[in-house]
Amino acid sequence: MSTPLFVRSVSLKVRLTLALSLAFLLIFLDHRLDAMQPVRLFLNSLVSPVQYLAVVPEQALDNFISQVQSRRALVNENELLKQEMLDLQGRMQRYEFLMLENERLRTLLASDSRDDRLRMVAEVIAVDSDPFSHQVVVNKGTRHGVYIGQPVIDANGVIGQVVSVGVTTARIILISDQSHAIPTRSAESEIRVIVQGVGSTEFLELMHVPHSTELQEGDLLLSSGLGGVFPEGYPVARIHSLVRDESLPFARVRATPVANLDRIRMLLLLWDAESDQQPIRPEQEETE
Repeated sequence: MSTPLFVRSVSLKVRLTLALSLAFLLIFLDHRLDAMQPVRLFLNSLVSPVQYLAVVPEQALDNFISQVQSRRALVNENELLKQEMLDLQGRMQRYEFLMLENERLRTLLASDSRDDRLRMVAEVIAVDSDPFSHQVVVNKGTRHGVYIGQPVIDANGVIGQVVSVGVTTARIILISDQSHAIPTRSAESEIRVIVQGVGSTEFLELMHVPHSTELQEGDLLLSSGLGGVFPEGYPVARIHSLVRDESLPFARVRATPVANLDRIRMLLLLWDAESDQQPIRPEQEETE
C-alpha cells in the first residue's frame, strides 16, 4: 500500500485557536487554583543564574567607577593634607627660630653684668672672605655711636674689637686673627700673659710664657684691662695644652677661645658709662 505524497495537516487557524484556548485555560487555572506556581519557581531557578551573570558587568563597572572616584578623592585629600602639613612645618620652624632668637638675645644681654658698661646688640651681616683675615661686619655704625677700638663680646666672652666704622656698619677684627693680641690674666694664679691669634678659630697661643710658669691646663684667662681697649674681667680663653720643651726659649701654651668665633651671629658692643663716646639709640635720633 503506497503512502500518499501530500498529507493534509492542521491549518494555522486551528492551531492558533487551540493555543489561545490552552493559554486562557492556564491563566484561569493559575488565577483560581495557583496551579502554575511550581512552574514559575522552576523557571525562575533556571533564569536566575542568567540574570545574575547579566548584572555582574554592571556591578563591576559601578564598583570600578566608585573606587576610581574614591581613589581620586583620597589623592586630592592627601595632597591637600601634605600642603597644610608643609605650611604648618614652615610656621613651626619660624616659631622655633623666634624662640631660639629670643633665648639667644636674653643670654647675650645677661652676659654683661657690670653696671659701668653700656651695651647694644649688633648682628653679623657679612664675614670676610679672606682666609687669612678673621673679620666680620655688623649692622651698627657711627649712627649708633660705634667707634674704632670699641670692645665686642658675645654671651660667652670676648669676640674682638672694632677696626673700622661706617655710618650704618662696622668691621670687627676677631681675637683669632693673626694680627690681634689681647692682654689677659689667669683667673686662678693672676699671672698676666698676652694671648695672640694664630689664624684659627679653634685655638690661640700665649706669648713668651717661661718654662717655670705656674699656669696650668684648664686655667681661665680673663681680660686684664691693660691697654685701655678691653674692660677687665671678661673671659677670653681657657688653656688646653702646655708643653715645656727646654729646647725652645719659651713654653708652648695653647688656649681655646670661650666665645663661639666660628658661629658668631649676635654680639654686644660695649661702651664705658663714663666715656664721652656713648651709644645712640633710635629713640634718641627721633628726638633729635
